[in-house]
Amino acid sequence: ALLLVGEDSKRWSDRKAARVEAYVVSVANARPELANCLVDRDIHIHVALRTNAPPNEHLVVEVTPRMRKWAAGRNLDWSERTLKQTLVGRWVAFEGWLLFDAEHAGESENIAPGRPGNWRRTAWEIHPVTNIQVLPRTSPPFP
Repeated sequence: ALLLVGEDSKRWSDRKAARVEAYVVSVANARPELANCLVDRDIHIHVALRTNAPPNEHLVVEVTPRMRKWAAGRNLDWSERTLKQTLVGRWVAFEGWLLFDAEHAGESENIAPGRPGNWRRTAWEIHPVTNIQVLPRTSPPFP
């Protein structure tokens, strides 16, 4: 539902948790941000309903430095390298908290339809991700 077409700035609430299942298209470190004291970086994971989806169909989920430390305390490796190696191209479930990333709203297809350079469907994210589960299916349960 987070990938539904249409203006969505008020569609969800950042007071809600969410779970999404999608293909992982890419995994990469984000640029340094003030929220992370310009030292550590979030990991951006782009997901979509198909592996070859263009950027304006992507949803962004983010693993924060604090959640990487939390995962490490549970013997989980949520480093960028490991997430990239194990998730790209796979159908994965992500759980976490909804966040409307207003900084990138104008680069999302749902807020600025048809704008060249849109690199996401929606400015809504799961940020931070609190659980990651690779699922056994190789395609979504719908056409």
